[in-house]
Amino acid sequence: MSEMRELYQQVILDHNQRPRNFGTLEEANRSAEGYNPLCGDSIRLQLVVEDGIVKDAAFEGEGCAIVTASASLMTEAVKGKTVEEAEEMFREVIELLTGDPAEEAEVAPKLGKMAVFSGVREYPLRVKCASLAWHTMHAALENEQDAVTTE
Repeated sequence: MSEMRELYQQVILDHNQRPRNFGTLEEANRSAEGYNPLCGDSIRLQLVVEDGIVKDAAFEGEGCAIVTASASLMTEAVKGKTVEEAEEMFREVIELLTGDPAEEAEVAPKLGKMAVFSGVREYPLRVKCASLAWHTMHAALENEQDAVTTE
């Protein structure tokens, strides 16, 4: 196993075992729920957005290691970002997960720790796990009321 893949696995395991921002935000003014019917993963994301900036983020729910790690890393990454920057991160993560592997070198450096999910592309069922938190964040930022689904 390459050193990079091993490091990526360590990051995913760490965020699964000790998820950051797990819980609820009483002061949340944006929220969304996401569900992966294929495997039963579900999350509820809450955001505090003020003056166009994501001031805080938290999530709760049940899912596999990939879902939990993705939600944990995502909530860390979007805090302090403008809504536009968070939306751009959403597009870049989805591109990393579903796009052309040849373009990974262009997208991955922009994503910091989120680049750990680049290997998920090799496992199509896991792409839905890794992208669930991001689709849920997008829905929360757009104030969508319907639950997000990966199907």
